[in-house]
Amino acid sequence: MGDHIWTADDVADHFEEAFRTLRKLPPVKARGYFSAWPDFARSRKEIAAMEPEPMRVWPSATAITRLEQTFDWVLWINEAERKLIWSRAARMPWKQISGELGVDRTTAWRRWQLALTKIASRLNA
Repeated sequence: MGDHIWTADDVADHFEEAFRTLRKLPPVKARGYFSAWPDFARSRKEIAAMEPEPMRVWPSATAITRLEQTFDWVLWINEAERKLIWSRAARMPWKQISGELGVDRTTAWRRWQLALTKIASRLNA
């Protein structure tokens, strides 16, 4: 972290990037049965009629390293603050967040800023 002075906005951006990186990781699948049969060749007509597979973009190694750093940061705050920060990183609307917390939007925003400031001050120490 070196010479960089961390602010609450920097920490929020870091959490948003971590959330995007988590979404890019491949799904975890339980090991089970599999097929040893080879794939068969399809004709051009069959390929044209198939649904296109979504293109998957995998995260880079540096993005995964920053994600792991973020996991260390969440240990510095309590569970309610973790949920609040991850909800905002997932771009959940303030109205929904404040409804879950049972407070108004301004109070939820203040708690979010306080949690980000705690992490930033710990990083700057």
